[in-house]
Amino acid sequence: MDDASWAALTLTLTVAGGIWTWLAFRRRGLASGLRALGFTLLPPAAYLTKTLQMFTGIAGEIGAWAGNLVWNPMVWSGIVVGAVGIGLIVMSGALRSRQVARSVGPPAAGPGELPARRTATRTAETGQPALAGDDDMAEIEAILRKRGIS
Repeated sequence: MDDASWAALTLTLTVAGGIWTWLAFRRRGLASGLRALGFTLLPPAAYLTKTLQMFTGIAGEIGAWAGNLVWNPMVWSGIVVGAVGIGLIVMSGALRSRQVARSVGPPAAGPGELPARRTATRTAETGQPALAGDDDMAEIEAILRKRGIS
């Protein structure tokens, strides 16, 4: 496109934006009108800085790339190879985390804590609640026993 075509496109977009701005001021108030005016000034700014041509060039290149992506079997083979590579990376991460977990072992209990297995065993062996040392829990257990819930 030559410069006159770009100027005509810019003028058309600016006039359409001007109409939109006027309607926005009239119907929705100052804030909407100012926003519309900001959008209306973008096409002349893009024309003056030659970015309008750049944006259309980029859009054309993206369209050509998308067309090539859809119809070219070599591109699809590249996508498959990339997917296999990403799958292998994910699989190796999962395998590595399994190996690290196996070498470290089960997590140790913190200070004053009993592991879950030992707590259940202690409760079964002694017949007393596992949290007998906790006053709040003892109160809750007493309320539950009083209501017949054990």
